[in-house]
Amino acid sequence: MIPLAAGACLAACTPAENAVTPAAGDAAAPAPATTPVEATPAPVAPAGGTVGGDGSDIVLEVLREDDVSGARLQGELACSFSEDGQAPLLYAMGVVGAQTPSQGVVKVAGYVEPVRAPGGFDGMTANPTFTGQGKTIRIETTGAAIGDGESPPRPATLTYLRADGASRAFEGRWQCGP
Repeated sequence: MIPLAAGACLAACTPAENAVTPAAGDAAAPAPATTPVEATPAPVAPAGGTVGGDGSDIVLEVLREDDVSGARLQGELACSFSEDGQAPLLYAMGVVGAQTPSQGVVKVAGYVEPVRAPGGFDGMTANPTFTGQGKTIRIETTGAAIGDGESPPRPATLTYLRADGASRAFEGRWQCGP
């Protein structure tokens, strides 16, 4: 029974272009209906999600106090990026007026990883770029300082770029100072 059913399916599923067309003198048969083929849309990452790369998500976790103290960062002043009301996702320290790179940390999928930016503390205050093994992190301030004081935070975007071409943007605040 199965071979007969398969043959019936094949006959029913034969494309219209293989059908017999009427001879020139026969009555005109209606043209076979065609179904337009829709283009496959490009993949779109969910809002705030990872784009490109091998398909795995970029996951940044908030840094705990022992994550930062265990990194033994050198410097006089610090900068940090955090999402609103959260502990920092990136924390870095640098020496004012020095050309030695600032040192920082991020926590990627449970692992605390070092990053560096050129120009010491001064190099971190205006849209710095941090690099580390297999990653580049760009901070771009997007607005004026929020509030008053010696070191008010500024709205910013942290863009994490992975070596495989993946990227993810995080919205939050960049704050530098004592």
